[in-house]
Amino acid sequence: MLSTGALRAHLLAARLAGPVATSREESLRSYRLFAARDPRVLLGLCPEQPWGPRDLLRLMADRCGVSDDPHHTTGADVIDPERTVAALDAFAGRLREAARRQLPVLLGTGHPHRLLDFYAALAAALSAAGCQVLTPAQGCRVDITTRFGLRTYNLDYVRGVALVREPGARPIGSETGAHTHSPLPIRRALGVQADVGGPLPELVIGDHGWVCGAGQLGFEAIGLADTDDPALFVGQAEGRVSVVVPLDDAVRSDYYRPLTRYVLNRACLSQ
Repeated sequence: MLSTGALRAHLLAARLAGPVATSREESLRSYRLFAARDPRVLLGLCPEQPWGPRDLLRLMADRCGVSDDPHHTTGADVIDPERTVAALDAFAGRLREAARRQLPVLLGTGHPHRLLDFYAALAAALSAAGCQVLTPAQGCRVDITTRFGLRTYNLDYVRGVALVREPGARPIGSETGAHTHSPLPIRRALGVQADVGGPLPELVIGDHGWVCGAGQLGFEAIGLADTDDPALFVGQAEGRVSVVVPLDDAVRSDYYRPLTRYVLNRACLSQ
């Protein structure tokens, strides 16, 4: 069992928390875009409240530990490791409850190069506990607007985790996919599952649009988010996202392994 102290030390050493690679400029820009209702940072969420940049800064200071000083505009942003540990405990609690009730779950990531192993370990543990790990709409087309224009992707699942990739870029089932913030893949997956009359997830686990898109549609969702992803924290504040873990979501994939062990142990899902 990884102790809380050892986990905290790892978070700081790996820069998952403490001073992180995400810059203050990036975070503040995201807050301005969110306040302007830019869909690139809403991630599928339709905010109920009129969140301004100062409101978002206060929220992110509360949930992540970033500085609430609007005059602090440069340098590395900061995540409080205590908040990360507390959120990981809550995250593990939702996994434990899902396993106890053997709920159907869906996992998806917009960071397959970094977070696939983390989610795949959760998928394997939940499956072993009797949860149905859903893989709806595999191979289906999803058209996503990017900064390069409209791009076509295919929905795929790797070790139980949904991701998207450009057609022909990699064979079906390969380990890599595309980075995306879009909620369209989860909407597509849920829509196809509803159309065929299959079971719908009672818990969605992931990041970016996978969490916000599911939460906006009324599905319980939990996930990970960086300081420049205010949508997940707004979703949590407004009651549409259950748990958000603040951390840098783009460090080396092996740096998340201690978090995997910690979460599975806390959830009583270690194999």
